[in-house]
Amino acid sequence: MGYEIHAEKGWVNRGNLYRMKELMRRAERGDRMTLAFLGGSITQGSVSSQYTNCYAYLVYDWFVRRFPKTAFTYVNAGVGGTTSQFGAARVDEDVLAFKPDFVSIEFSVNDDNTDFYRETYEGLMRKVYGNAFAPAVLLVHNMFYDTGVSAEEKHREIGTHYQLPSVSMKPSIYAQVEAGVIDRRALTPDDLHPNSEGHALLAEVITSCLDRIYAIRHEAEEAFPMPEPLTENVYEKAKRFQNHNSTPVCEGFSADDTLKKYVNDMFRGGWTASGQGAKICFEVEGTEIAVQYRKSVNHPAPVAVAVVDGEEENAVTLDANFEETWGDSLHIDTLAHHISPGRHKVEIRLTQTHADDAAPFYLVSLITG
Repeated sequence: MGYEIHAEKGWVNRGNLYRMKELMRRAERGDRMTLAFLGGSITQGSVSSQYTNCYAYLVYDWFVRRFPKTAFTYVNAGVGGTTSQFGAARVDEDVLAFKPDFVSIEFSVNDDNTDFYRETYEGLMRKVYGNAFAPAVLLVHNMFYDTGVSAEEKHREIGTHYQLPSVSMKPSIYAQVEAGVIDRRALTPDDLHPNSEGHALLAEVITSCLDRIYAIRHEAEEAFPMPEPLTENVYEKAKRFQNHNSTPVCEGFSADDTLKKYVNDMFRGGWTASGQGAKICFEVEGTEIAVQYRKSVNHPAPVAVAVVDGEEENAVTLDANFEETWGDSLHIDTLAHHISPGRHKVEIRLTQTHADDAAPFYLVSLITG
């Protein structure tokens, strides 16, 4: 397309570059490396014509071409429709288990611009940045192309606090859309997901930042120590419970033992139920409790409630009927936030079923912090 997007404006927080410079120096020496990309549907590559056209793969390709002596492993841990709350719970399995040398984090269009998501984002970031393998971390901020809305404000507070290099599409790509230089329909069909041309522009903003770091890679810089948390930081120790690592009491719920084939094959490892009154009970520890279940585009679907510590007046309805049409949703409802530490009981039970239900209720996991 040849659009002038002022890619250099996208590097919105320089941050401390010690780890990025060390990453590039190691790559020059030919060290084997793993590059991981964690985020939502944009990272997954939704709407790009093929996986090699998504921004994550294009950034991986920049490393491959820039450092031909190094063998790079590509890990795309993008899962559509998910937030940093879920990211904090799955990052150990989906990213850190691969011992990454570089991690890109992208959740600014899936998180809301609230203090809650500032806290979940910080917990996720601390898990990654504080990992024993000390990966270089790059924060990526996208936005809605029609409104410019995103969680970038709250996310950048975290990035600034930890001196993490960050890139944003708002002062680069979106500024040109807003100015009328670029027709947003040339980049995205739905004002959110970039097409292949849009992904190429995202990658251009990121690799522009990488090019500038590469140019100064041999300049000395001191490592930045982990500072104290900016928030209450209850998600740094987030855990995810599925049927392989928990033993809830089930009455009418059955474990799904179907093998998970790939990272975004998410409706696996949980429990299903179809009969009204079926229930499943967990005992967990922490101050945060969330439940993750499937919202189905196939109607009708069952409805359940989730109750913490027997407090029926605070029961949360889990309606498995999804009103969107793009596909089944991996939905999270927060049941408890900043409650008293200690052990808590969680009961989930089906309260409404139909003779012609198109699918059973699928409980994917319980998340704690």
